Amino acid sequence: MCAPVVSTRPPETADVPPEFAAALAPPPPGPAVAFVLRLGQALHRHGTPAHRLEGLMLRVSERLGLEARFFSTPTSIFASFGPPEDLRTSLIRVEPGDMDLERLILLDMLADDVIQGRLTPAEGATRVEDILARPPRYGPALQLLCWMLAGASAALLFGGGWKEMGVSGFSSLAIGVLDLVTRKQPTTARVLEPVAAVLSAAFAGIAAHFFGPLHGEVATLAGLIVLLPGLTLTVAVNEVATRNLISGTSRLTHAALIFLQLGFGAALGSRVATVLPPVPTPPLPAVLPPGTAVVALVVAGFAIAVLFRARPRDWGWIALAGAAAFMGARLGALLLGPQLGAFAGALLLGIGSNALARLRNRPAVTTVVPGLMLLVPGSVGFRSLASLLERDVVAGVDTAFSMLMVAVALAAGLLSANAIMPSRKVL
Repeated sequence: MCAPVVSTRPPETADVPPEFAAALAPPPPGPAVAFVLRLGQALHRHGTPAHRLEGLMLRVSERLGLEARFFSTPTSIFASFGPPEDLRTSLIRVEPGDMDLERLILLDMLADDVIQGRLTPAEGATRVEDILARPPRYGPALQLLCWMLAGASAALLFGGGWKEMGVSGFSSLAIGVLDLVTRKQPTTARVLEPVAAVLSAAFAGIAAHFFGPLHGEVATLAGLIVLLPGLTLTVAVNEVATRNLISGTSRLTHAALIFLQLGFGAALGSRVATVLPPVPTPPLPAVLPPGTAVVALVVAGFAIAVLFRARPRDWGWIALAGAAAFMGARLGALLLGPQLGAFAGALLLGIGSNALARLRNRPAVTTVVPGLMLLVPGSVGFRSLASLLERDVVAGVDTAFSMLMVAVALAAGLLSANAIMPSRKVL
């Protein structure tokens, strides 16, 4: 048999005279392509999940007359423009940022302006940069206050008393300070979760030694409430359910890693109490009356709205959506069990948020994301790791399975809500 002949002839463009090379080169991207790419990068940076990001970019491209295909992962966006035989593909590397509801709303409004012809794509691309350059609406002092309020209100919702509220509020405040200090330093920001867990567990142990008995697990867990990856886990399950398998699997892995870091840090911090001299342990104090949970829900809604950088005009809607979702989940859990209770809460939240989005012509994400923060199974996952670290494998595996089932129930509730009450907006 003859060996296959391999052609070594250079590409045809290599023989083209230089004066004709520019004419054969692919055309530079137009303003419509530039706008779509900048819009997608901005949306990705501020917490838009893959299925919503790809849907909005595709909608904008179609309305601008572009043939486009998009593929999003938690750290990148692939965008191809043109027919399949003549694609022009761009790769955008994105570093995930914090959730910013106000910027997401402004970007959604900007997309509508460009689609409806009120702005040209070139003007829209400039406006994207202006939105990203806006200074933060809330200063560090208010953000730190909300870190503390989030921890204290979470302790009450988890069944703690005044001592647990005080300890978790102080722990969450210290973690908030640490977050602000390390935010602009990537090398130190990557160890925020384990260091924060060490601090929260250590503060709980020290407080129990000097100020009397308290629920150490509640105080530790509530102090870490802002860092728990329950929302990431729920978004990951939602992405897998919408066939965005790579993005969803990546987020699942990221959530699992954060859980492991928090569990390791909490186990290390709990050792602080073992080096202190033993003290008598009187009975644990009684929990606060159930009516205080309403106050905690209002405070938690305000804190979440600020930490997610929502506009002040949306605070009331966020608090209402969060309270309705939480109460619906609690009532559903009493009647149907925790998994179906989470489904009921997410279904109620999704239907209400989509109806409100249709009424106000604003993205449903404004109320869906803060409301989910009161339903996500992050606390269940943390308890699972605590059981595994104490070598209670059966309880740890059982709790981990419950966490996964709650996340699936939340995703199923949101998908069912979208089918029952579709939103006019992609976000």
